[in-house]
Amino acid sequence: MPDARADLLQGTLDLLILQTVQKTPLHGWAISKRIRERSADVLDVNQGSLYPALYRLEARGLLAADEGLSEQGRRVRVYRLSAAGKKHLAQEIAGWRLFSQAVERILVPA
Repeated sequence: MPDARADLLQGTLDLLILQTVQKTPLHGWAISKRIRERSADVLDVNQGSLYPALYRLEARGLLAADEGLSEQGRRVRVYRLSAAGKKHLAQEIAGWRLFSQAVERILVPA
């Protein structure tokens, strides 16, 4: 049986990435770490999913990337939310809240 958390994560990965870099620009590994920490270790984004999503979001103009240095002094791409990304994030959050409220209503015993 497939891991339900992995399926849920894949369906919401763009939203999670955009929200994670909303206030603080971060490099890929730091984005993954922050998502894991903020989800209390429930969501674990592997590199095979993360980097294609970052490249896709950048290509769509929702993220911008700059050269930076990691905590270990290595050169990394640091991602930040673009103006278009801010607008898109607000729409995605509204859609997610509507969806999750609908699911919660269904899960409440009748």
